[in-house]
Amino acid sequence: MAKEKTAKFCVWGLGFGAGITWGLCILICGWTSMFGWGNAFVQTMASIYIGYEASFIGGIIGGIWGFFDGFLFGIVLAFFYNLFRK
Repeated sequence: MAKEKTAKFCVWGLGFGAGITWGLCILICGWTSMFGWGNAFVQTMASIYIGYEASFIGGIIGGIWGFFDGFLFGIVLAFFYNLFRK
């Protein structure tokens, strides 16, 4: 039986996709926490992302941090998937 290889992930594509997704999630959580929803999550993430807080500007800062964090995670995930794929 012939060895069948799985398809490779596009490293940059997964990086951008994960970055945009996580950045938007962090941004929306920062904005909704101004109304009292998700304050514990925002406080926890504020200990990691400098400048992130429950405000309009704080949400944007957190969204930028979240984009770079998700981008890096997506690149690493795709790299290791491609490295260890069958």
